[in-house]
Amino acid sequence: MDTAHNLPVTEQEQTYETNHTYNKMWTDAQKDLDIQLRREREAFLQPEKDRVKVFNMLATSYIKYMQILRKLEMAHDQLIHRQKRTVIRQVLDGVIGRILEVKKEMVELENSEFHYIDNILEDLKLLPEDIEVPIPRYFIKEKVEVLQQREKILDQILLNAGLQTQKPLKAMTFEEAIKIIQVAERARQGRCRAAFMKQIYLEEKRERQTKLQVRTGPNPDDAATCIQKVWRGYIQRKKTEKMREEEMIFLGMSLPPHHLKATSVSQMHTGQTNALQGEVQERHEEVFIKDKLRETEGLNIKETLQDQISQCFMECRHIIGKFPDYPTEEAGGSMAIFSQKTPEQVAAELAAKEEMALQKKAQKGKKEKEEKEKTKGKKPQKTGKKEEEEGWKMAPSNFLSIMEEGNSQYKAVWQNRDERWDFLQDHDLELIKEEKREEVEEEIRVQVDELMQQKLENLKLAVDGEKSDKQKKGRRSEKKKKMTMRKKIPEMEEDLTPDRTIDSLYRELVEEGLLIKAKTVNLSDYVGEYSYLGTALRQVDVEPMPSLADVRQLIALYGILPLGSQTVHEKAPLVKALLLAGPAGVGKKMLVHAICTETGANLFNLSASNIAGKYPGKNGLQMMLHMVLKVAKQLQPSVVWIGETEKIFSKAVPKAEEEMNPKRLEKILPKFLKALKAQDRVLLVGTTNRPFDANVKPFCKVYQKIILIPRPDYASRFVLWKHIILQNGGAITNLLNVSCLAKVSDGFTQGHIVQAVQAVLSELRLLQMTRKPLRTAEFMTSLARQDPVYKEEEETFQVWYAKTPLGKARMRALADSEKAGKGKTKEGNKGKGTK
Repeated sequence: MDTAHNLPVTEQEQTYETNHTYNKMWTDAQKDLDIQLRREREAFLQPEKDRVKVFNMLATSYIKYMQILRKLEMAHDQLIHRQKRTVIRQVLDGVIGRILEVKKEMVELENSEFHYIDNILEDLKLLPEDIEVPIPRYFIKEKVEVLQQREKILDQILLNAGLQTQKPLKAMTFEEAIKIIQVAERARQGRCRAAFMKQIYLEEKRERQTKLQVRTGPNPDDAATCIQKVWRGYIQRKKTEKMREEEMIFLGMSLPPHHLKATSVSQMHTGQTNALQGEVQERHEEVFIKDKLRETEGLNIKETLQDQISQCFMECRHIIGKFPDYPTEEAGGSMAIFSQKTPEQVAAELAAKEEMALQKKAQKGKKEKEEKEKTKGKKPQKTGKKEEEEGWKMAPSNFLSIMEEGNSQYKAVWQNRDERWDFLQDHDLELIKEEKREEVEEEIRVQVDELMQQKLENLKLAVDGEKSDKQKKGRRSEKKKKMTMRKKIPEMEEDLTPDRTIDSLYRELVEEGLLIKAKTVNLSDYVGEYSYLGTALRQVDVEPMPSLADVRQLIALYGILPLGSQTVHEKAPLVKALLLAGPAGVGKKMLVHAICTETGANLFNLSASNIAGKYPGKNGLQMMLHMVLKVAKQLQPSVVWIGETEKIFSKAVPKAEEEMNPKRLEKILPKFLKALKAQDRVLLVGTTNRPFDANVKPFCKVYQKIILIPRPDYASRFVLWKHIILQNGGAITNLLNVSCLAKVSDGFTQGHIVQAVQAVLSELRLLQMTRKPLRTAEFMTSLARQDPVYKEEEETFQVWYAKTPLGKARMRALADSEKAGKGKTKEGNKGKGTK
């Protein structure tokens, strides 16, 4: 028994164990999702007046969905089974979309982009890391080859244009370089040693052979024995091969030789089909199975559909007295005919619907008369008060149906499935057949609809003597089509480059410097801590400053998640433009590059300084934006970045910047955003460190979402100092007081800290670090040479943000709450006085 436990684990068992772990994770996530969907049906459908209770409900569901998303993303990334991954992917998109919908409701409820839910996390016994937005890895994994190819093309264009002198090299730390040199040197020494030892061995062998030859000389018997061994071995192998073939023919496992010649052509054909099948299996056997089903079951499906449709025609003729009209493609074609109800039930239902419609019309007429009588001489009431009286109610969701469908599919197929013998966990042929059978039926149904429609017209002519409606309405429909085409032509966007390919436009934009290469920066590299006192400060009527973790979360929600998934972008609350505002050095550009890195998006630079002197004139500007929009849509996802975006909407252009003409994009930028639809995964991102220099109204019209990035707080600075020192090759010892550095650097940004660390940790200082450890004073002296963000500048940002639409709404909400609080205290004092 003990020896059995010590046996080595096979690869199949290992894969089974890992799949079992992630299958369990998926099961747990589905259970949590099922509970959450039931809660939503119970809680969110009923109106609620208490805003605090509403926010707690929303925040709790946001946290729960975030935990489900984390589990589903991990399971989707690690599981091998293709059909499981498709089901998880569907639910994953639904959960991401629902998180964005809940986030929108929270923003509208609190009139703030930043929320503080540390008390709810404490109640649920969770850490801030548990609500960190996980970025799905399939955003990049599904298009790795495309991104690699695009990167090669971009590098080649930049090299040819002279914009990039050499191919980009990976940054390497000093320790990694030493390790590579050591490995290479040891390998070289090992090869030299092996060659030297081999030479010694061969020399010794040669000496031994010469000594033997000198003593005895060559023996003819040994040579004969060697030849006999080779010959006997060859003959025996041939005999065993022949015996094996005879045995296989006797058992019926292979054909005799005379049959083999006759079936050589068929064998070649089967060999080709087997090879083809192997290739198709690598592509998940979809096309092969679909073609096979069409060949084997296509005729039967076609005949049964024709029989059923003709039977429906005859039954309707027998009951109603005439043949029915064939349903249009929009109505579903023959699918509309195949209801489970009988023609009598359908006729009864139609009659009932007509009666209901007449009753509704009569009731509407009565209500309108009553309302007219009531409203005579009265002013209409505002709808806002009614909403307040009714209470808050959750807006309809586009993603609940997706999640429920995925949940029901999991319960029906995967929940109670026995997978003990499925060690490979790659795909299930039966499920693929079921999916493809539906597709084949739909394809055949279209062909059957055309045939049966013609047959119905012939029956109507032969039996009832009716002419088809197509001949009567043909001319009218043609006229309508012409009219609609005439109407649509001016509304459509003109293609200014109809003769040019996307590759040529892409090349031109790269050469002009409008399409740039994004730096490889992950969102996790934007280091910052969570704010733990947000709720406590708000309870004392103090508005807390948002933390860097909150900023990171908003970038993931508004920038990365919608750009990464087509389904989420189409159905989630649409965000076309995003503004990152904050002091210099808080990492605005880094976040733009992080969005591109995490989603594999193209990066277009339309900053005023970058487009100065390029594509002059009104027509040139229109052509430039048209090219950018066309390439961005074709090669989506894409990010259009405008640095120092306040200059476009500036109140007055300085004389030094008049030649640059920064206000070129002011009028055309809203049109650019109007051209972006829900299916276009293109995001406009603006960055500014002086938003107060711009006109507020046009600025806020363009940028739908505004994220105000503050300077880092103490907790974030503490983490930042550690991270940046270690990243630049430094070592933290007891002589280096990181807490002291975090306190002293109050008012400084991430950029200031990076500059201070890089100034201290030079190559020479890194070499001296073993005998001369880093000290706190070294960093403080380099930090003192830089200008911090003063309190006046921070207040200016806050005053400007209060003028934005969301800032105004927040101020109004705070003023209303203060008034309500004062009213309650006055009523309480009056009550005490009467006693």
